[in-house]
Amino acid sequence: MKHNLKYVFFGTPGFAAIILEKLIEAGWPPLAIVCNPDRPIGRKKTITPPPTKVLAEKYAIKVYQPEKLEIEKLKLEIGEIDFAIVAAYAKIIPKEILTIPRLGVIGVHPSLLPKYRGSSPIQSVILNGDSETGVSLFLIDEQIDHGKTLSTIKYQILNNDNYEILNKKLAELGASLLIETLPKFIKNEITPLSQNENKATHTKKFITEDGYVDLRKDEPAVIERKIRALNPDPGVWTLANPAQIASPVQTKSSSENEKRVKLLEAELVDGKLKLTKIQVEGKKPRNISY
Repeated sequence: MKHNLKYVFFGTPGFAAIILEKLIEAGWPPLAIVCNPDRPIGRKKTITPPPTKVLAEKYAIKVYQPEKLEIEKLKLEIGEIDFAIVAAYAKIIPKEILTIPRLGVIGVHPSLLPKYRGSSPIQSVILNGDSETGVSLFLIDEQIDHGKTLSTIKYQILNNDNYEILNKKLAELGASLLIETLPKFIKNEITPLSQNENKATHTKKFITEDGYVDLRKDEPAVIERKIRALNPDPGVWTLANPAQIASPVQTKSSSENEKRVKLLEAELVDGKLKLTKIQVEGKKPRNISY
């Protein structure tokens, strides 16, 4: 669809970059993108641009990277716009900025709202063992993931879907849903629907402590879901004897010579946890075969 509308894309990580590129390829390039500033990444703390910035520069799209959104400065930089799209921007957008686009601000959220509002919907849906998730497009308001929904798309979760796989799949679904929805949205052919507050659930930001598991006590299925949900960040780890951890029956491991061990990949075999990739503290990751 050809159009002459102006919009700005707010988004920073890989999830947002997948959506942005598919929008560009489908003939929906933004006037500009707004993303987080370059950050130090990795052990060497190398200053690294966000994936959306790299993509924008590839297509010669303007990039703005404010630490704090300021309405007057943003108006000066981008001028008048028709709408905005927000995908994994990771900053609260002030009410004054939400009023700039004449048609509103569309949020792309990787869950079936109002379920799993907040910062970690993908991790949470895996941790809880849900069989279904999806992507919601909604009109952003002052509350977190609260606004009226425009459209949704569902996805049946597979047994081997981990965070990285599901993140990519939902980004691709979100992009397809946007491309399908935008023409109807700008023609005012969609009736936004209020979310059912009685069904709302909220997620939290996971920290290192959330990634700890006890191989001797925790349920195998719970550990396996944690490994799929919380890698690579914040990561899943345990304290164990590296010489014994490769056993399919972790309940027999002792507390002697314990070290911190990252649990990178695993599977369930006849209800038992089978670790397939680990990283002992101070060592490189290694695959395990029985």
